[in-house]
Amino acid sequence: MGITDKSKGLLIVLSGPSGAGKGTVCSALRNRLPDLTYSVSATTRQPREGEVNGVNYFFKSHAEFERMIEEGKLLEWAKYVNNYYGTPREFVEEKLEEGKDVLLEIEVQGARQVKEQFPQGVFIFLLPPSMQELRERIRNRGTETEESLHNRMKAAENELKQVEYYDYVVVNDVVEDACDRIRAILVAEHSRKDRFLENHPDWLEGF
Repeated sequence: MGITDKSKGLLIVLSGPSGAGKGTVCSALRNRLPDLTYSVSATTRQPREGEVNGVNYFFKSHAEFERMIEEGKLLEWAKYVNNYYGTPREFVEEKLEEGKDVLLEIEVQGARQVKEQFPQGVFIFLLPPSMQELRERIRNRGTETEESLHNRMKAAENELKQVEYYDYVVVNDVVEDACDRIRAILVAEHSRKDRFLENHPDWLEGF
């Protein structure tokens, strides 16, 4: 049995303002890192064009989502621009115990809840190249009214103030470059001394 067989997986949390490109980066990471487990979030927002239930999100009604909250079935949840977002708990915990790295793409509010429960997680904040670029990305979706665009930009300003709670910052200027930076972070985190000794407390006894 190899020394890595006993390791628990890494919990990787990726957050950032709407329009930073979280979904695009996560999709690219899934293609480049097939062993990375992607946790599918639940949400009450309407599906965007091309999104598939159970793949991009679990799309729920407000009543269904609130029932999940009451029953303790969510690792975290947040309300963002009048919609709920949350992470199903059981799936994440099972995969970590199996030694799988699990990626959560979640809002800033939810990330702080996760950090309280998993302080050993790896928390990455994804930034756009500039606020002007962020505005253009959101506008170019073609799904936002001027009012909702304004609300998302105000929310983004508040979210940027929470960057101090994260371990790493990655600027998403080019998707492939952002993926390279995140992959480098994961390699480094797996090599941390404290993480190795926590997972293999008896390893040094052979010397």
